[in-house]
Amino acid sequence: MKLPLLDWYGKLPPRDRRILLAGAVAAGLILILLIVLPLQRSLDQARDHLRQQQQDLAWMQRIGPTLAAAGPEQPVSSGHDSLVVVIDRAARESGLGKALTGSTPAGNDALRVQFENADFNLLVGWLHRLSTQQGLHIEDASITGKDGSGLVNASVQLRPGA
Repeated sequence: MKLPLLDWYGKLPPRDRRILLAGAVAAGLILILLIVLPLQRSLDQARDHLRQQQQDLAWMQRIGPTLAAAGPEQPVSSGHDSLVVVIDRAARESGLGKALTGSTPAGNDALRVQFENADFNLLVGWLHRLSTQQGLHIEDASITGKDGSGLVNASVQLRPGA
């Protein structure tokens, strides 16, 4: 049993069949150009967007501890604690407790604090936190990087604000 369309096609002269075949191929190409290629471009854009979102997430996960080190806008101490206690507590809350290796009085109510293998971003967040929340002034700081790993050795002299 033949289909009517095939019967019709079979009865066409060879020249008309070639023209019809060329038209079908052209229609297929137009279909690909107008539908399939735009869909492919949209898929590529979605993949690029996903890749960018994943990079943004990785960045946020790296910077998260720094933001946490800045902490909430609340004082770390009650105002009655000594400078040593305030600095030690803030260092522990900022994730620098293990890197804090010591502190020594430096005169004028100042305190010199030493860190070894401290995360640079956490250290900067900690200094910002002490400055903004506790009103401490950074009198002197010496920070030395360690082989590009983001870890530093640091010595910071802090003094209570006036």
